Amino acid sequence: MTARARQIVAAARELLEESGPAVLTMRTLADRLGIKAPSLYKHFPDKHAVEVELIAQMLEETAEALETAESRTSDAPGSLEALAQAYRTYALAHPHLYCLATERPLPRPLLPPGLEDRAALPLLRACGGDLDLARATWAFAHGMVILEIHGRFPDDADLDAAWKRGLRTLHP
Repeated sequence: MTARARQIVAAARELLEESGPAVLTMRTLADRLGIKAPSLYKHFPDKHAVEVELIAQMLEETAEALETAESRTSDAPGSLEALAQAYRTYALAHPHLYCLATERPLPRPLLPPGLEDRAALPLLRACGGDLDLARATWAFAHGMVILEIHGRFPDDADLDAAWKRGLRTLHP
Protein backbone atom coordinates (compact mmCIF):
# COMPACT_ATOMS: atom_id res chain seq x y z
CA MET A 1 0.00 0.00 0.00
CA THR A 2 1.03 3.57 -0.55
CA ALA A 3 1.61 5.84 2.40
CA ARG A 4 -1.71 7.58 1.66
CA ALA A 5 -3.55 4.26 1.50
CA ARG A 6 -2.08 3.28 4.89
CA GLN A 7 -3.23 6.65 6.25
CA ILE A 8 -6.74 6.01 4.94
CA VAL A 9 -6.85 2.56 6.55
CA ALA A 10 -5.55 3.99 9.85
CA ALA A 11 -8.29 6.61 9.83
CA ALA A 12 -10.87 3.93 8.98
CA ARG A 13 -9.64 1.86 11.90
CA GLU A 14 -9.96 4.83 14.26
CA LEU A 15 -13.53 5.46 13.11
CA LEU A 16 -14.42 1.81 13.39
CA GLU A 17 -12.87 1.37 16.84
CA GLU A 18 -14.52 4.56 18.13
CA SER A 19 -18.01 4.22 16.73
CA GLY A 20 -18.59 0.87 15.03
CA PRO A 21 -19.14 -0.24 11.47
CA ALA A 22 -22.31 1.80 10.86
CA VAL A 23 -20.28 5.01 11.08
CA LEU A 24 -17.61 3.78 8.69
CA THR A 25 -18.62 5.28 5.34
CA MET A 26 -16.49 6.77 2.61
CA ARG A 27 -17.96 10.19 3.45
CA THR A 28 -17.13 10.00 7.18
CA LEU A 29 -13.73 8.61 6.34
CA ALA A 30 -13.03 11.51 3.97
CA ASP A 31 -14.26 13.98 6.59
CA ARG A 32 -11.90 12.41 9.15
CA LEU A 33 -9.02 12.89 6.73
CA GLY A 34 -10.09 16.41 5.70
CA ILE A 35 -10.50 15.47 2.05
CA LYS A 36 -13.36 14.99 -0.41
CA ALA A 37 -14.80 11.48 -0.64
CA PRO A 38 -13.93 11.05 -4.34
CA SER A 39 -10.24 11.36 -3.40
CA LEU A 40 -10.52 8.08 -1.51
CA TYR A 41 -11.37 6.26 -4.71
CA LYS A 42 -7.90 6.97 -6.06
CA HIS A 43 -6.64 4.53 -3.43
CA PHE A 44 -9.56 2.14 -2.85
CA PRO A 45 -12.30 1.19 -5.30
CA ASP A 46 -14.97 1.09 -2.57
CA LYS A 47 -15.62 0.78 1.14
CA HIS A 48 -15.40 -3.01 0.95
CA ALA A 49 -11.75 -2.74 -0.12
CA VAL A 50 -11.03 -0.64 2.98
CA GLU A 51 -12.85 -3.20 5.12
CA VAL A 52 -10.75 -6.00 3.61
CA GLU A 53 -7.62 -4.18 4.78
CA LEU A 54 -9.11 -3.87 8.27
CA ILE A 55 -9.99 -7.57 8.31
CA ALA A 56 -6.42 -8.37 7.27
CA GLN A 57 -5.17 -6.24 10.18
CA MET A 58 -7.41 -8.14 12.57
CA LEU A 59 -6.15 -11.51 11.33
CA GLU A 60 -2.53 -10.34 11.49
CA GLU A 61 -2.94 -9.01 15.03
CA THR A 62 -4.82 -12.12 16.15
CA ALA A 63 -2.05 -14.29 14.70
CA GLU A 64 0.54 -12.27 16.60
CA ALA A 65 -1.42 -12.51 19.87
CA LEU A 66 -1.85 -16.27 19.53
CA GLU A 67 1.77 -16.82 18.50
CA THR A 68 2.91 -14.84 21.53
CA ALA A 69 0.65 -16.86 23.85
CA GLU A 70 1.83 -20.08 22.24
CA SER A 71 5.50 -19.18 22.59
CA ARG A 72 5.05 -18.50 26.31
CA THR A 73 3.41 -21.85 26.98
CA SER A 74 4.88 -24.16 24.38
CA ASP A 75 4.67 -27.78 25.56
CA ALA A 76 3.24 -26.63 28.89
CA PRO A 77 -0.09 -27.67 30.35
CA GLY A 78 -2.61 -24.92 29.88
CA SER A 79 -1.38 -23.74 26.51
CA LEU A 80 -4.90 -24.02 25.14
CA GLU A 81 -6.17 -21.85 27.98
CA ALA A 82 -3.46 -19.30 27.17
CA LEU A 83 -4.52 -19.26 23.52
CA ALA A 84 -8.17 -18.86 24.49
CA GLN A 85 -7.30 -16.02 26.86
CA ALA A 86 -5.23 -14.27 24.18
CA TYR A 87 -8.07 -14.64 21.68
CA ARG A 88 -10.67 -13.35 24.12
CA THR A 89 -8.48 -10.47 25.28
CA TYR A 90 -7.81 -9.34 21.72
CA ALA A 91 -11.46 -9.59 20.63
CA LEU A 92 -12.76 -7.72 23.67
CA ALA A 93 -10.14 -4.99 23.21
CA HIS A 94 -11.25 -4.51 19.57
CA PRO A 95 -14.95 -5.42 19.52
CA HIS A 96 -15.94 -3.43 16.43
CA LEU A 97 -13.01 -4.74 14.42
CA TYR A 98 -13.70 -8.26 15.63
CA CYS A 99 -17.35 -8.02 14.60
CA LEU A 100 -16.46 -6.51 11.21
CA ALA A 101 -14.14 -9.45 10.56
CA THR A 102 -16.35 -12.24 11.86
CA GLU A 103 -20.01 -11.37 11.38
CA ARG A 104 -20.09 -11.68 7.60
CA PRO A 105 -18.47 -13.91 5.00
CA LEU A 106 -14.68 -13.78 5.06
CA PRO A 107 -13.31 -12.24 1.82
CA ARG A 108 -10.69 -15.01 1.49
CA PRO A 109 -9.66 -14.32 -2.12
CA LEU A 110 -8.85 -10.71 -1.24
CA LEU A 111 -6.76 -11.40 1.86
CA PRO A 112 -2.98 -11.83 1.82
CA PRO A 113 -2.14 -15.45 0.98
CA GLY A 114 -1.57 -17.61 4.04
CA LEU A 115 -2.86 -15.06 6.56
CA GLU A 116 -5.94 -17.00 7.62
CA ASP A 117 -3.86 -20.16 7.98
CA ARG A 118 -1.27 -18.30 10.05
CA ALA A 119 -3.97 -17.03 12.42
CA ALA A 120 -5.34 -20.56 12.84
CA LEU A 121 -2.04 -22.40 13.19
CA PRO A 122 -1.44 -21.96 16.96
CA LEU A 123 -4.88 -23.40 17.68
CA LEU A 124 -4.37 -26.22 15.20
CA ARG A 125 -1.09 -27.11 16.91
CA ALA A 126 -2.75 -26.99 20.35
CA CYS A 127 -5.34 -29.43 19.00
CA GLY A 128 -2.63 -31.86 17.92
CA GLY A 129 -3.26 -31.17 14.24
CA ASP A 130 -6.90 -32.29 14.48
CA LEU A 131 -8.62 -29.83 12.12
CA ASP A 132 -12.14 -30.75 13.21
CA LEU A 133 -11.26 -30.26 16.88
CA ALA A 134 -9.58 -26.94 16.08
CA ARG A 135 -12.69 -25.77 14.23
CA ALA A 136 -14.96 -26.85 17.08
CA THR A 137 -12.71 -25.08 19.59
CA TRP A 138 -12.67 -21.91 17.49
CA ALA A 139 -16.45 -22.06 17.15
CA PHE A 140 -16.75 -22.28 20.94
CA ALA A 141 -14.31 -19.39 21.45
CA HIS A 142 -15.99 -17.24 18.80
CA GLY A 143 -19.43 -17.93 20.24
CA MET A 144 -18.33 -17.01 23.73
CA VAL A 145 -16.60 -13.84 22.55
CA ILE A 146 -19.40 -12.63 20.30
CA LEU A 147 -22.01 -13.21 23.00
CA GLU A 148 -19.83 -11.33 25.49
CA ILE A 149 -19.30 -8.45 23.05
CA HIS A 150 -23.04 -8.17 22.45
CA GLY A 151 -23.83 -8.29 26.19
CA ARG A 152 -25.86 -11.48 25.93
CA PHE A 153 -24.75 -13.01 29.23
CA PRO A 154 -26.41 -12.06 32.51
CA ASP A 155 -24.42 -9.67 34.70
CA ASP A 156 -23.75 -12.39 37.26
CA ALA A 157 -22.47 -14.95 34.72
CA ASP A 158 -19.05 -16.36 35.57
CA LEU A 159 -17.59 -16.24 32.10
CA ASP A 160 -14.14 -17.36 33.19
CA ALA A 161 -15.70 -20.54 34.59
CA ALA A 162 -17.73 -21.02 31.38
CA TRP A 163 -14.58 -20.69 29.27
CA LYS A 164 -12.73 -23.23 31.41
CA ARG A 165 -15.64 -25.67 31.35
CA GLY A 166 -16.07 -25.35 27.58
CA LEU A 167 -12.39 -25.90 26.93
CA ARG A 168 -12.29 -28.91 29.29
CA THR A 169 -15.32 -30.36 27.51
CA LEU A 170 -13.66 -30.05 24.13
CA HIS A 171 -10.23 -31.04 25.42
CA PRO A 172 -10.70 -33.47 28.33
